[in-house]
Amino acid sequence: MARHDPTSAPAAGLPAGMQARLRAAGIQPTLQRLAVAEVLLARPQHMTADQVLAAAQRLLPGISRATVYAVLQLFTERGLLRELPVTGAATIYDSNTDPHHHLVDVETGDVLDLPAEALQVTGLAEALRGVRLDGVDVIVRVRGLAGRQAPRRA
Repeated sequence: MARHDPTSAPAAGLPAGMQARLRAAGIQPTLQRLAVAEVLLARPQHMTADQVLAAAQRLLPGISRATVYAVLQLFTERGLLRELPVTGAATIYDSNTDPHHHLVDVETGDVLDLPAEALQVTGLAEALRGVRLDGVDVIVRVRGLAGRQAPRRA
């Protein structure tokens, strides 16, 4: 009797394009990885692991916490996600991997993207003499962010 390969056809309700996106990142699509991908990668957003777990369980009820954490780590290692270093909060995963910064509401934990060109960091050339700059990530901590839209790119 032939075994069914769950990665050979899209899972019900999950777009086939997500399989191609995972494969392009060198990731073998499984139902669990596709569920997490659909939750986080369908649009730019910021979520904690617990938020991803709850949403993924709606798509794939049997998915475990350990599996979600492992998939988040894999996606981060392969460049599909970024971890935001927000002090005192659960790790926040960002599905927008283009260069940009963040506004973080210290009261609510809400996170909004801030276009890279919205901020200028000066003095880096002097501070970085002798090393190669790999990137600049700025987190601006604010209050009263709830309900606001992310600033638009110019």
